Amino acid sequence: MNILFSIYHWCWAFFGNILYGFPSRKLFVIGVTGTKGKSTTLELMNAVLEASEKKTALLSTVRRKVGEKSVRNSAGNTMPGRFAIQKFLRDAVNAHCTHALIEVSSQGVLQHRHQFIAWDVAAFLNIAPEHIEAHGSFQEYRGAKLEFFRSVLNSPKLRKYFIINTEDCNYAYFLDIVKDKEGSDVIYFSKNKFLSEKLKGKKELLGNWLSADFNIENASAAFALAQILKIEWPTVEHALAAFNGVPGRLDIIQREPFAVVVDYAHTPDSLLAVYDALRKDYKTPSGRMICILGCAGGGRDKWKRPEMGKIASEKCDTIILTNEDPYDENPTEIISQIRSGISPDFLKSSVCEIIDRIEAIRKALSLAHAGDVVIATGKGSESSIHIANGETVPWNERGVFEEELKKLRPLN
Repeated sequence: MNILFSIYHWCWAFFGNILYGFPSRKLFVIGVTGTKGKSTTLELMNAVLEASEKKTALLSTVRRKVGEKSVRNSAGNTMPGRFAIQKFLRDAVNAHCTHALIEVSSQGVLQHRHQFIAWDVAAFLNIAPEHIEAHGSFQEYRGAKLEFFRSVLNSPKLRKYFIINTEDCNYAYFLDIVKDKEGSDVIYFSKNKFLSEKLKGKKELLGNWLSADFNIENASAAFALAQILKIEWPTVEHALAAFNGVPGRLDIIQREPFAVVVDYAHTPDSLLAVYDALRKDYKTPSGRMICILGCAGGGRDKWKRPEMGKIASEKCDTIILTNEDPYDENPTEIISQIRSGISPDFLKSSVCEIIDRIEAIRKALSLAHAGDVVIATGKGSESSIHIANGETVPWNERGVFEEELKKLRPLN
């Protein structure tokens, strides 16, 4: 069955490439892979390219952009299937774009969606356990990311570039594939080196949105791409300083009288990074952090549910457990599994279970006082909630918050 599955998806990728006339050969194509930060890094790279007057196309979890035209990604997956990626590349060529940026997911690699693309650049950001049920183990998950690097190594382009984060403990696996290979160049990057050498220790040069440590990592990857393309530092610095953020990623809806933030974090590592960033940069010493937390269903990474509950109990003052994307699972059971990880020392009265996500948001806002932070994770800019039988419910996390805040304002 696995062989048939592989052949099926390989054929779609192959015929899509033929149907649209090998479009990637006419573009400089950049692929970014990693567990977290892919969409943000692509947007930062795009900002740098546009600042250097390049016409770009971009395909990510957040949006599909070709030249000046940009639409929200409502497909529900990072790498759309069938002929979608090849059509995107053909549209980019027809719009006279010169550079295309694509978010590369491990599940997309399993389905050969990275195949038959003439890649120029592969960037590895980081890796942590995710999609374990889909891959079978962390090693297999990492193997899918490594397969992307192998694919780029075999690209028909004369020279291929590999951007590697040396601060990730798995970087050597990626380096081993490409080092000393003919026609390949390796460009290393690291958050700390970028911070010390280019920012001179002054994170504020990037503006408030990029000052979080994980965003500095993303910015340093964008600078690595600039080095490949010989884009000068002043252009990069200007692009990063002018960057206003990505919808659903540390998306600050308001700062006063209490902060309200939406983020896509859906893994333990990313959840911890977001909570730490907010405690450091937005939370006042006397304020509380109120989190709205759920986990995806559909048999996806059940192991992480108690771990995320544990992190929330270590970093937050009030926890509101709610629905995220239950698929065919019982939302109450998912919430119970998250709750099982909450520290027994955490005040029980500070944990609420509210399945209806709108009601959960309403509850969080009702509890917030001046100086507090309300943070909702898991949905970000996604446009729907996945429920049973393959059905979806339209969703706009930021929109819900804005509507509920309007109701509160006359009372403040």
